[in-house]
Amino acid sequence: MTASVQVVDGEPAVALGQVSGIYGVRGWVKVFSYTRPRENILKYRHWYLKIDGAWKLHNITEGHLSGQAVVVKLAGLDDRDLARKFIGVDIAILRSALPKPADGEYYWADLEGLDVVTVEGVSLGQVDHLMNTGANDILVVRGDQERLIPYARGHVVKEVDMVARRITVDWPTDF
Repeated sequence: MTASVQVVDGEPAVALGQVSGIYGVRGWVKVFSYTRPRENILKYRHWYLKIDGAWKLHNITEGHLSGQAVVVKLAGLDDRDLARKFIGVDIAILRSALPKPADGEYYWADLEGLDVVTVEGVSLGQVDHLMNTGANDILVVRGDQERLIPYARGHVVKEVDMVARRITVDWPTDF
């Protein structure tokens, strides 16, 4: 799963993760974070959680890394059994809470839905989502077929035009 654009209370929001488990007996939860590094999700103390199809604001009172896991304490959640009901719940923050990216940098959610064309002008489809392989980010492009295109600025990705909602790539159409 990737960070994707949501709408919360009529405002754009970005999914940052999902509650993935419980931690201890006092209502702490484990979180699968889409941020890099994963602990960056802890910079945001006001999370919207999608519970029963509706986004509800929850405040984070504490949080830290525990080994490779991000664990958090949600305000008012003090019971392990109640915390278990949060497993699988999506986490989002308002888009306005994110820092503005530097020139030439983009949030994954901003790239989703953009058209992808080759330098020759051939349409390959649209960015469905992105994923990280460890070596680099990958654009998952859906069109006449699914393509996995490395997000390598300058080498493969030649231009990102947010106004035209288009990414130009140097990529073979038969790959």
